[in-house]
Amino acid sequence: MWNQLQTDAYSGMMAETVTMQGYGGDRIRAYYARPLGAGPFPGVILISHMPGWDEMNWEISRRFAQHGYATICPNIYERFGHGQPGEISAKAREGGGVPDDCVMGDCEGALQYLTSQPYASGRVGIIGMCSGGRHAFLAGCRVKGLHAAVDCWGGRVIMAKDDLSPANPVAPIDYAADLSCPLLGIFGNDDKFPTPEQVDQHEEVLKKLGKDYEFHRYDGAGHGFWSHDREGYRPVQAMDSWEKVFAFYDKHLYGRA
Repeated sequence: MWNQLQTDAYSGMMAETVTMQGYGGDRIRAYYARPLGAGPFPGVILISHMPGWDEMNWEISRRFAQHGYATICPNIYERFGHGQPGEISAKAREGGGVPDDCVMGDCEGALQYLTSQPYASGRVGIIGMCSGGRHAFLAGCRVKGLHAAVDCWGGRVIMAKDDLSPANPVAPIDYAADLSCPLLGIFGNDDKFPTPEQVDQHEEVLKKLGKDYEFHRYDGAGHGFWSHDREGYRPVQAMDSWEKVFAFYDKHLYGRA
């Protein structure tokens, strides 16, 4: 849990860019942060948001590593070239977005990377914010071997037929019956992407299917309220929801009551 570290306990981590095998056998870059020590450590796959494979994602990876999780953040934008994160994510948007199949293939590669490490416990969760939240839910439905999924304000889980595209041919909600791990949802009630009504629809489907899930919704918070570099940052709601994430992973990845 946040700020419950023991002051006399050893703490250390390694964080670096690595290469891993992604969709279609592509070699892609990933940011990898892990605790130092013998482990065993659970793994976390962090999927980038639409602002790109950026410093915020790298910082979040290190936060998870500090709390005992080997965390990998694959560069799902690799195929659009290299430059500053905002430039590359803009190219991705102009190109119709990163195809869902490509992201799922990168998630499968990240899962294989994490579970192949000698200090791995074998249990892996996934998390994403914004479009990454959508991808995290989708992976919970399509990628086998995950033990927990966290969707932070993922838009376009609910999609109208007119919103479908070659990159996003199926609405994630249509895969909900295949959700194979517990799901945590974090949402702001002032968000417009997804709207509270869309979150209601999402929850209704999960409830009808009898899925293991918990949603937490925050008044006074809109989209991206973890992003401390933006006006929408809400520290109280952000830290409360971080506590929810740590508790969720503690239960499902570490197996603590």
